[in-house]
Amino acid sequence: MTWGEFRPGENKALLDEGLVNPSYEIRAGDILVSRANTVEHVGAPVLVGKVRPRLLLSDKSLRFKPGSGVDRDWFTYWLRSPAVRKAVAAKASGTSDSMRNISQPDLKAIAIPVPPTGEQRRMAAAIGGQLMRLDAIETRLRAAQGYLEKLQDIVMASAATGVLAWDADPQDMSVADKSSINDRTLPPLAAGWRWARLQDIAEVVGGVTKDSKNQHDPELPEVPYLRVANAQRARLDLSQVTKIRVPPKVLERLRLRDGDLLMAEGGDRDKLGRGWIWENQIDDCIHQNHLFRARIRDEATHPKLLGWYVNSTARRWFEAHGKQSVNLASISMSKVKLLPVPVPPADAQEQAEYVQLGERVLARFDRLAAACGNGLAHVTALRRALLAEAFAGRLVPQDPEDEPAEDLLKRIRAEREAAEADHKASRRAASRTKRQSHVQPKASAGDEAPPPPTRSTTTPLPEGEQTALPMEFTA
Repeated sequence: MTWGEFRPGENKALLDEGLVNPSYEIRAGDILVSRANTVEHVGAPVLVGKVRPRLLLSDKSLRFKPGSGVDRDWFTYWLRSPAVRKAVAAKASGTSDSMRNISQPDLKAIAIPVPPTGEQRRMAAAIGGQLMRLDAIETRLRAAQGYLEKLQDIVMASAATGVLAWDADPQDMSVADKSSINDRTLPPLAAGWRWARLQDIAEVVGGVTKDSKNQHDPELPEVPYLRVANAQRARLDLSQVTKIRVPPKVLERLRLRDGDLLMAEGGDRDKLGRGWIWENQIDDCIHQNHLFRARIRDEATHPKLLGWYVNSTARRWFEAHGKQSVNLASISMSKVKLLPVPVPPADAQEQAEYVQLGERVLARFDRLAAACGNGLAHVTALRRALLAEAFAGRLVPQDPEDEPAEDLLKRIRAEREAAEADHKASRRAASRTKRQSHVQPKASAGDEAPPPPTRSTTTPLPEGEQTALPMEFTA
């Protein structure tokens, strides 16, 4: 359940059929709100369309049932409006940066400007039409981003193997060693290039493992260190760099130097090996044990040529040789050392020319990618502006023939009061039935004890009550 999209396939299965409560079943037309979610998605609403039977509401979601005369599309758009998002952000609780909670009373307390039913429908139609146009633009921009990423991979791979140069003469070669590892198909190299193992041209080491004892020792130096989150595809994200206390010997051994290549040891399978080059952005910085550091020896290749190859063609090699656990993949240092890497001619000037050519071409794609990013940001801003204008009453004209909103609100109040009265009557009747069931006639000495009642698998849980449900993921 996310912004405007209901995904019924993402669910868990109840292990006990006796816990199925029909009152929690999700039906077409329900308006669901995420009660507990990430900062961006807490309070996110969806209007349910088609849904399969026996799909139940989870304890992390809330269901809204608007009264008669309230258009469901309009109400869903209101829940997405900037005013409601601001109110949810102010009321959502939680200490984690990644998870927030919003209570049912806090959501109910948000003031809602209610126009006449006719105006609601006109607003919903106008909002829906404009959002469809913005969605189509976003789809095209994201498709363009995908194409650019593929082209960037091709350019990085071509630059890293020398074939990007116009005078390159590609040739098929393999790694000349006795290793038994299956490299599969390697790309062709330009004339004068060769294949080698990463361990042949670079020193590969792991990083520091966090020791809780060291973190409480004020005598140890506190230094910045990089985590997997800092190593992105062909770039380093240094917006958040944490610190760690390590012995001076560890600092000296792991201190990053200009030109070091950092590669991810674990994570999603398609992210193994991702990373980029360190350029002395922070003094005395080290890296954690989930990042590998490759330090090129004897200027065997230019760091950017190696970095481009690791982040393009080598991705398939990392995926093939990584190990998959339940949720994460990883690759060992011994395997990383055997990564086949293209080695250019030893002439430093020639290497620099290959790098300059690759940078010029990639810079063009960077500008196009930035334009796509700006376009997506503009689409997001337009959505907010559209909803703000709509719920400020400036999107569609009013019609004096519409039923006054005051009459609509009176009818909703009357319906709610009647529903509450029926609910109270049902609870009282259920309570009387429960009390009567506890009154048992006295049994004579010769009577046998009645058998224990059998558990019913069809009786629903009392309305309004929730129980802890044993769950498991389904495919």
